[in-house]
Amino acid sequence: MNEDTLNMEVRKYLKKVGISSQREIEHAVVKAVENGALNGTEILEVHMSLTVPSLNINYQIDGEIALE
Repeated sequence: MNEDTLNMEVRKYLKKVGISSQREIEHAVVKAVENGALNGTEILEVHMSLTVPSLNINYQIDGEIALE
């Protein structure tokens, strides 16, 4: 195993996850505000799950996103 390669590959994956997740959340929030489902002042409950079956990892990160 090359630790530098592992580090770079994990960082590359997490960057992809971060960018994709941010895009999805922002798009959904804008759409929900536009159609009246949200008023834009909420605090959204958020859960992110990380699963790596071959390593028996099932990890959840909980948080909040304030819209204002």
